Amino acid sequence: MTTRYLSPTPGPAAEIAAMFSELVPHLQTERTRLRAPRLSDFDAYTEIACTERGTHIDGPSSQEDAWFDFLSLSSGWMLHGHGGWAVEENATGALLGFVILGLEPGDHDIELGFLFREAAEGKGFAFEAASAVRDWAFEHLELPGFDSYIDERNTRSIALAKRLGAMDETPQDWAGTGAKRYRHRATETLT
Repeated sequence: MTTRYLSPTPGPAAEIAAMFSELVPHLQTERTRLRAPRLSDFDAYTEIACTERGTHIDGPSSQEDAWFDFLSLSSGWMLHGHGGWAVEENATGALLGFVILGLEPGDHDIELGFLFREAAEGKGFAFEAASAVRDWAFEHLELPGFDSYIDERNTRSIALAKRLGAMDETPQDWAGTGAKRYRHRATETLT
C-alpha cells in the first residue's frame, strides 16, 4: 500500500490544514497537553490500534482500518464539533496517546474513547487527559452524558471508565457480544 496519504500536501494546502488544527480546542492539565492530531501521529496511533492494545470487539485493526479511524477522530471536529485529541506529556513532549469524543455508526451516543501507548500506562496520564476531555464536554458542549464502549476483556479501560465515574449500563441484549457500555453523566463526581 502506498503511503503518500501520510505526507502533508505542500503549499497552501498545508496552511489550510494548520488553520483547521488551530481551531481544535487545546486543553492543558498538570502533566499533559491535548492538541489536534497530526499526520505525524499516525504511527503512534497504529502502534495502539493495530495491536492487542487497541483491540476492538472483533480484534486489532488493519493499518487501513486504523487510517479511517484516525480520519474519523480528526474530521469529527468539522462534522460534529467534537473529535479527537493527541495527548502529549508536558515535561518531555512525548506523544502518550489519544482521547476521543467521537460518533460513529453503531454508537448510541457520543463516545468518550481513550487509547494510550504502553509506555504511558500506569502513570495516571490517561485519567488526567480523559478527565479534562470529559469536563470540557460537559462545560463547553453542554452534553448531559456520553458513553464509553469497551471490549469486556479490556480491564484497564473498564477500570479507567469506572475511575472517571462512569456506570456500567450495558444493555441486556448485548450479552455475548463482548461489548460493554459505560455511561458518563454530567452529575458524576470523581473518586
